[in-house]
Amino acid sequence: MSLLEIRNLSVDFATSSGQFRAVDGVDVTVDEGDLLAIVGESGSGKSVSMLALMGLLPWTATVTADKMEFDGHDLRRLSGRARRRIIGRDISMIFQEPMSSLNPAFTVGWQIKESLRKHTSLSRSQRQDRAVELMRQVGIPAPEKRLSAYPHQLSGGMSQRAMIAIALACRPKLLIADEPTTALDVTIQAQILELLTGLQEDTGMAMVLITHDMGVVAETVERVQVQYAGQRVELQEVQGLFDDPHHPYTAALLAALPERATERKLPTIPGVVPGQFDRPAGCLFSPRCQFADARCKAERPVPAGPAMGHALCHYPLSHGHPTGKETAA
Repeated sequence: MSLLEIRNLSVDFATSSGQFRAVDGVDVTVDEGDLLAIVGESGSGKSVSMLALMGLLPWTATVTADKMEFDGHDLRRLSGRARRRIIGRDISMIFQEPMSSLNPAFTVGWQIKESLRKHTSLSRSQRQDRAVELMRQVGIPAPEKRLSAYPHQLSGGMSQRAMIAIALACRPKLLIADEPTTALDVTIQAQILELLTGLQEDTGMAMVLITHDMGVVAETVERVQVQYAGQRVELQEVQGLFDDPHHPYTAALLAALPERATERKLPTIPGVVPGQFDRPAGCLFSPRCQFADARCKAERPVPAGPAMGHALCHYPLSHGHPTGKETAA
């Protein structure tokens, strides 16, 4: 049984000029102890998908799904109170910007212990001990002293570690890490990723890593979900994805990696992600795809089978060539 199962998730935002679909029919499955990455460029609906799961989107958002189950609970039908018992305890999230996510008016220690107060029956002294343990666990030196520090007194790396401590406070079954290395230098990025994967191994929790860094994906996760313009376009094991991507967008992303460049100039993907008013009638990637034909521009594709990475494409690629198309020869 899957720990998390989401089917046909869509998120629409009300704007002054109409509805904008940020997430369009996305499926997400996470098993116990799983390591899943959700990748794609900005605007692909990565963070919005997970914020919809957490119930943290603004009132302008309309969330619909055929299924949204976590650990046997149907999140669509839970009351607000019942949902809050799960969110923050069994499902936890590390947000993208620690300096804006931590409350500047309270000490780091207070913010860790508040989560424990809300979701556990620990006494005040037990909460203090657990906070110290968490600070030590995430690699913050002199944890007893740092508990009394305010967010502005910590460096970017220390703030990120404090965010991780808050997220891990109640020993969640699922941890969502939203761009956990954004705005950190390369050395600190490596430390944070090593910390997260180490904690995942020690605790056995499942983790969803939201990122646009394919290098991080290659070193960190087991499965990769690629999103484009709010849709899931591919889902594969990490090795299979890097060896033989099946969606043209995935192939183009990988081709743009510096380490894969065969020429002096890096290849790029022409055009931009479609917005509210320029979404194509057919495949959303068709205006930027080198393999697109009239069918691609007119008909919405359906996902291929597991052998083709569930690619949302009329002509999934196999070793760089489109299948089921005369040009494949």
